[in-house]
Amino acid sequence: MKVSRSIVNSRREKILEAVQSDGNVSVNDLAERFQVSLLTVRRDLQYLEDHSLLERFYGGARVSTKLAGQNGQNTKSIRREKIARYAAGLLADGDTIFINTSSTALSMVKYITKKNITIITNNGNIINTKNPSQATVVLLGGELRYKKGAMVGDFTMNNLMKVTVKKSFIGCGGLCPETGMTTELLNEVNLNQMMFERVTKASYILADSSKIGKRVSFVSCPTDRIENIITDKEAPADIINEFREQGVLVHLVD
Repeated sequence: MKVSRSIVNSRREKILEAVQSDGNVSVNDLAERFQVSLLTVRRDLQYLEDHSLLERFYGGARVSTKLAGQNGQNTKSIRREKIARYAAGLLADGDTIFINTSSTALSMVKYITKKNITIITNNGNIINTKNPSQATVVLLGGELRYKKGAMVGDFTMNNLMKVTVKKSFIGCGGLCPETGMTTELLNEVNLNQMMFERVTKASYILADSSKIGKRVSFVSCPTDRIENIITDKEAPADIINEFREQGVLVHLVD
């Protein structure tokens, strides 16, 4: 008797749930669990692999590394959006702010609700970013690095030296208590440093938990100059405590 499509689909869904729950599963165990033949299980696994939902190996299957990577990336994106939303909530009407080339810092723009905000930035990607509050955007100009959308160089630096703002929101490549904030690109170091210096009220480093404890090539801000860090609750508690012991105010976003 031909098995209905709904029964087949239901079994395959349960097989996928088992793989996601256990990590690795064997053909023999699945056949026993669902009371079907080894051949039927192999067909189910082949179908699920063809749709990139798992990976087969001899005698069993595991979670798709591609799918696992996508899920991890999605989780990271959600954390960064929450950090950006929290940072936007720190603004007051009439604030003028710096935003650097960080994608997390740039995400703040779509969450701004305060009035008469002015954004000064070397992040060229802001041109294509939603700006529901109609914040005024001032681009610093300079040499445009197309891959990242960053504006860098002497022209950018000279324009930045003419400006002072109330608050700055700076993303980073890494953040650790021993070194401070680090940046991957040398030509952004001086610009980031100046965005910390030319502030009258407060500066904030935006770093999701994957950046906490990480160190990359160039120091943009030593720990003794860091005022505020905005990160998520997945950040390692021991590292967060080290920052707090050094007088840094750490904002943990749920």
